[in-house]
Order: sequence, then structure tokens, then C-alpha cells
Amino acid sequence: MNINRVTRTMAGTFILLSLALGVEASPLYHSSYWLWFTVFVGANLFQSGLTNWCLMDKILAKLGVPEASRCAKIGSA
Repeated sequence: MNINRVTRTMAGTFILLSLALGVEASPLYHSSYWLWFTVFVGANLFQSGLTNWCLMDKILAKLGVPEASRCAKIGSA
């Protein structure tokens, strides 16, 4: 997996987990304050889409997760 896929997978996991913990209809409900975490992740995704900068990408690069290959970057554009 490359940085883009790991970042998207983590964001999706965080959103689903925070919804499971924050929505009263969920069997995992804890507190509606967990929905603020959903807002935080969504705002970060929005910001990275506009600026093309993501802190998680920088952290994953430092941890040695490979970037997408040149062919994968061209194919996804």
C-alpha cells in the first residue's frame, strides 16, 4: 500500500468509528461528542483537497510508507 491508500483508509476508519461511537442508534454509542471527531477528519480531508498538503502524508513518509509510483499517479489523475 502507498501513502495515498493508507491515508484514505485511515480517514475512512476514523469516520466510521467516530460515527459508531457518536450516533445514538449505534450499539457502540458512547457520546454524541464523538461526532466532532468526524467533523475534524472531514475538515482535514477538505483542506488537503484544496491545498494538496496533508500532515498524515508527511508522517507516513517519515515512517517509510512508499509513495505512489509515477504510473499510478498518472493513472489516477
